[in-house]
Formats: sequence, C-alpha cells, structure tokens
Amino acid sequence: MFRGVYTALATPMTAGGAVDYDALARLLQAQLAAGVDGLVLLGTTAEAATLSADEKNKILEVAASVIKGRVKVIIGTGTNATASTLENTRAALAFNPDGVLVVTPYYNKPNPNGLIAHYQQVAALGKPVILYHIPGRTGLKLSGAVLDRLLEQVPQIAGIKESDYDMAQVTDTAVKYAHRLNYLCGNDDLFPQYLAINASGIISAAANVFAPAFVQMYKLFMQGQTKQSFALFAKLYALIKACYLETNPTCVKYMLEKIGFGTQTVRLPLGEISAENKQKIDRLLQSVDPAFLIH
Repeated sequence: MFRGVYTALATPMTAGGAVDYDALARLLQAQLAAGVDGLVLLGTTAEAATLSADEKNKILEVAASVIKGRVKVIIGTGTNATASTLENTRAALAFNPDGVLVVTPYYNKPNPNGLIAHYQQVAALGKPVILYHIPGRTGLKLSGAVLDRLLEQVPQIAGIKESDYDMAQVTDTAVKYAHRLNYLCGNDDLFPQYLAINASGIISAAANVFAPAFVQMYKLFMQGQTKQSFALFAKLYALIKACYLETNPTCVKYMLEKIGFGTQTVRLPLGEISAENKQKIDRLLQSVDPAFLIH
C-alpha cells in the first residue's frame, strides 16, 4: 500500500513566520515533478506542533488542489493526547488521505494497555494507520512484546515509520513483520540498510531538497542495481547528514531557502541554525550535482 519515496513535507514560511502558501504550492509541484510516490503532510518536518487548526486546514486545502490524487497522501495526526489525536484525525478525514501517521505519544510514556487503546480509537475512525516509532523524540521505545500486542489487537495498523537507530531490534521487527505491513525507513542516513531488510520505502525529510536523488536510489535498488543505488547514496551522504546538524527541519529549511523555496524561518522553540553550520551546508551545496535537487 505504501511503497517508494514519501517526502515528509516542510512548511515554508515567510521571514515573519507566516505560512507561505505560494511557496508551499511550488514545493508540492517540485515534489511531484521529482517523481515521489507520496507525501506526508503535517508531520514533524512540517512543524505541525506549532501550526494552528486553521493553518493546518489551509495547508491541506492547498495540497489537495496541487496533488489532485496523483500520489498517495499521508496526514500526520498524532499528539500525546488521545482526544486531540482523534480531533486531528477527524479533521484529516475531510481530505480523504490514504493513511494517517500517528506517533507513539510523547512525554506521557503510556503503558501497553493505554498505548493499545490509543491506537484502537484512532483505527476505529476508518483510515489505515502508520505507526510512527521515534524513541529519540518521544522517550518511548517499543519492545518487541508490546509491538506484537499492538499489531495483533490493532489490525488497521498498515505500516510503521521506523526511526529507531537500534538496528538489531529494527532487523528483528523487519524479519517478523515486513510481510504483514509496510515497513518504512524513517532515518534518511540508513536508507540502504532499510532497503536491504525489505523496507517498502522511506518517509524522508531530506527529500524536501533531494527528492530526485532519493527516487533514483529507490528505483535502482528495486531494479536489482544495488551497488549503483548505494553509490548514489554515498555521493549524497554528506548532505543527508547535514540535514541533521541541528534539529529537523531547521537545516532542511535553510537548504530550501538556498534553492528558492521559502525562507529558513522556523517557529519557536526552534531557532535559526548557527553560522558555522550554515557555512558547512553552503560548502556542500556548492558541489552538489544539480540533478539531485528539486527545481
């Protein structure tokens, strides 16, 4: 159901911090032109936690008017409260997404029974659910036993966006469940490793800038040209790592500004990246193959 390259779309903003809907439309068009398989809207990279309900609705309206059903759409709806997650999911249903991305609740550190009930209530709204597992942001690392219970008791979980760096546990999960659901890479810098363990694709923040390269990496791997796929990844690796010199999406938005899609502005509590990191990114962008970049 969810295969290929999905861009976790950033939210372009004006220098004053307002959502730049014109830049958003251009970014969406550039992603479609790059050949992505889908788009993830209102996720972490979109700074969804800082967007108002009206802004979220307008972003989804703009996206629907540009995408027009040409690629799959996943909408991020998860929060650390079940009530607001359900409210967000109901609002998203008006745009008929292909699935909703629901992060494991952060800060609360729910126990297994609470976590299962949380996902059951979201799943009851009727859309396929992609479970977003990112222990580094949430403070909650799912054990194999809890994941077993979740997938048994919430069959509507159609995919996992896996952003854990524990590759031993990641591999255990992929071996056990890659046949049961879409196992999606959530770590841009580990894309080849995830493909090698039968991941169905990637949800990528770096693809905001480098979508053509990610699409080509995926196609080469699927065609059996694994060495060529990795060679392309290796060429881009330094820039992929540079996307995370500071908290995502600060560096991604700086890169987007450099290539003409909005400004580097992020909303507090995120702030402007350091001058040193800007210089590092500038040097890397000067040498990048233009074919790797959206346009």
